[in-house]
Amino acid sequence: MKTRYTIALSMFAGAALGAAAIQGLHAQAKPPVYAVSEIDVTNVDAYTKEYVPLARAAIKNSGGKLLGVSQKVTMLEGAPQNSRVAINSYDSLEKAQASRNAPDYKKAREIGDKYAKFRAYVVEGLPQ
Repeated sequence: MKTRYTIALSMFAGAALGAAAIQGLHAQAKPPVYAVSEIDVTNVDAYTKEYVPLARAAIKNSGGKLLGVSQKVTMLEGAPQNSRVAINSYDSLEKAQASRNAPDYKKAREIGDKYAKFRAYVVEGLPQ
């Protein structure tokens, strides 16, 4: 009879320990963040040839993942903008900020600033 109690208690303790470990792992998971850039391009050819390849490489090198770029923006509210929108995903806000502060991205932006005006912000996603 003592053996059954020992086995039952061991099973219960193992299940509780496993549940606590899983809860701890979920608590550590940070939600992804999305960097949204609105870009008003004044010189499309130069922007596309000189800035875009450098910026994409810099973003990729810093852990960013390009989710999409669109020139066809449909406004749901507010004044219509004549701009492109680019959305990049990062593992954390810190990685998104580090990407924007990286030397290779700053170098790309020096070129990009000649051909476009940028507005960017970060939106926190839901935990995955």
